[in-house]
Amino acid sequence: MSALLEVANLRKSYGDRVVLDDVDLTVETGDVVCLIGSSGSGKSTLLRCLNLLEVIDDGVISFEGREVSDPRVDRRAVRGRMGMVFQAYNLFPHLSVLDNITLAPRKVHGLSRADAEERAHDLLGRFGLAEHARSHPDRLSGGQQQRVALVRALAPRPALLLLDVQQHDDEDDEHHDRAGVNDDLDGGDERGRERQVEAGQRHENEDQRDGAVKRITLHDE
Repeated sequence: MSALLEVANLRKSYGDRVVLDDVDLTVETGDVVCLIGSSGSGKSTLLRCLNLLEVIDDGVISFEGREVSDPRVDRRAVRGRMGMVFQAYNLFPHLSVLDNITLAPRKVHGLSRADAEERAHDLLGRFGLAEHARSHPDRLSGGQQQRVALVRALAPRPALLLLDVQQHDDEDDEHHDRAGVNDDLDGGDERGRERQVEAGQRHENEDQRDGAVKRITLHDE
């Protein structure tokens, strides 16, 4: 059985600057991967390559048993199986927290409003955000915005979660726990829990998160 995600000989450059060179990575079902490195070492670039937001110069990315770095692949379909939290969170400021979370499940994955909102309220409760469902992002603290972005990424039940963030120093960080994340990857039943995957990044001077089973270090060129 193939790995959930496989990367072989990945290379990415911007002009003359090589950001990633000959990167290999294998993520099995159930793995948690932390990317370690200084600023500018390519952590964010690698995550963006995995989510097909960047076109790689060379190498192969395979996801769920098929190559997805092929230019002919349906990138939107691939991204529909991944969740990603960006550094800037990218919450829609004109939408409420609830509408931010339910937009993709309704518009992309075809859930009814009732089902999408039920799922959203459940996740908001797990992450200590139930009382903020009708709030807009500008009424939340930085840590709360980060958790809303995480909930939004989890709402479609992705097979792979990419976290391009550092843990935010917030008064409610105890709600941002790995167990809660893992329970919501790729379904809520036992079969789904067997397919939990999380890939995130840390700066090299930060401690590795508890529970990470793989650690990948990226070095500046």
